[in-house]
Amino acid sequence: MNSQANTQSDEKIGWFKQNYVALTTIWIKECTRFLRIWIQTLVPPAITMSLYFVIFGSLIGNRIGEMGGFSYMEFIVPGLIMMSVITNSYANVSSSFFSAKFQRNIEELLVSPVPTSVIILGFVGGGVARAVLIGIIVTLVSLFFVDVQIHHIGIIILTVLLTSSLFSTAGLINAIFAKTFDDISVVPTFVLTPLTYLGGVFYSLSLLPEFWQWVSKANPVVYMVNGFRYGFLGVSDVDVTLSLVLLVGFNVLLFAVAYYLLKTGKGIRS
Repeated sequence: MNSQANTQSDEKIGWFKQNYVALTTIWIKECTRFLRIWIQTLVPPAITMSLYFVIFGSLIGNRIGEMGGFSYMEFIVPGLIMMSVITNSYANVSSSFFSAKFQRNIEELLVSPVPTSVIILGFVGGGVARAVLIGIIVTLVSLFFVDVQIHHIGIIILTVLLTSSLFSTAGLINAIFAKTFDDISVVPTFVLTPLTYLGGVFYSLSLLPEFWQWVSKANPVVYMVNGFRYGFLGVSDVDVTLSLVLLVGFNVLLFAVAYYLLKTGKGIRS
């Protein structure tokens, strides 16, 4: 009896070790991919956000004055950091997975004994790593323009991780359906960019008429930006608990969709 129990225990340990090795291998590959071309992946967001800080913060911000009890520069910094996290987590996984799909080497992973969930977590982990690194870089850049406050570090970390994992998974789903390299830019251009710019990055929802406030609350990016802003400034246009609950729910939903698509081979096997 003890021998059988020991055997089952050894099998479980072996299974976890095997999957851990697979997960870390995919993750390291994804991280190495964007770190190898860091001039293209890490520097442009820093330059772009610097321009936002100069134009919207220093030049226009002085004329706008305070917003939500803070200077305009202080108010937009969390939103700009979150915007860079969203765009880069999405772009990293969508381009990486589609490249693997285009080169036909994703099929090697799918036919290997690596569980589908491990494949998804490996790619998403790479997107999260890039998003977090860029978030740190943009935060450091913002220190040249404003004194960054931290109200709740736990909310900041949790929001960044949940948001980056959400859009990394969304990028993977986009890559699964994409037929050409142009297809992976359709969603960022026509969906992601409008949602981000209308997500409260540059303004408070309280400035809008009541009807448009309710319309804006249908935008999921609003909850991400405001949850992140609460972590820095302690103010939010929406309930922070609701923001976190929605982020967890969206992550579970998109992970389930990505799992189903990879498990059934939809968009890959033809």
